[in-house]
Amino acid sequence: MDIAERILDAMLSIEEKGLNCGTSGNISTRLGEGMLITPTGIPPARLGPEMMVEMSLDGGWQGQFEPSSEWAMHAAIYRAFPQAGAVVHAHPDACVALSCMREPLPAFHYMVASFGGDSVPCSRYALFGTPQLADVAVEALDGRTACLLANHGMICHAANLDKAVAAALKLETLARQYLLVRSAGHPVLLEGREIVSVLDRYKGYGQQRPNI
Repeated sequence: MDIAERILDAMLSIEEKGLNCGTSGNISTRLGEGMLITPTGIPPARLGPEMMVEMSLDGGWQGQFEPSSEWAMHAAIYRAFPQAGAVVHAHPDACVALSCMREPLPAFHYMVASFGGDSVPCSRYALFGTPQLADVAVEALDGRTACLLANHGMICHAANLDKAVAAALKLETLARQYLLVRSAGHPVLLEGREIVSVLDRYKGYGQQRPNI
């Protein structure tokens, strides 16, 4: 399966799991010095692998289909974070709800630390599809692999497409659990040495030992 087909499968998967609806959200992968990204305005059910758009990180592209209107946010992430191999932007319910309160996702659960720190930040507000949104996303992602986008949704990056999709699903699950806890009472957050220990644990957690 080539990379365009894998992006298509990822888009279908995250829609099936409720992270996006209609034409919302977009996915890209790093491709050489540029990226391959989903096109704008086409729902996943109507997408084909030939519709994925190859772009330079400065916005240059060719072909029949126009790139996602959020291409600048993806490009900015690839420029800012060399370790990013894929980017997933989505509008899942719990992440959107939390972003509309302009609140971060705090360390109510140890898995929040898997995104790089003691919270998943919420960006400052910026209009969708603008260079300003790209700027505030990169700002919020400093030291993290995911953030909420104020009054908008979420975005995350990872080393490859499978990991980026998994991260998006995990973030939405955690956001939903956090809102559930908030509806019942006040969560006790991990702080101080507790969160330092979790972050240290994550440095090698879940990694397979190389075959000898």
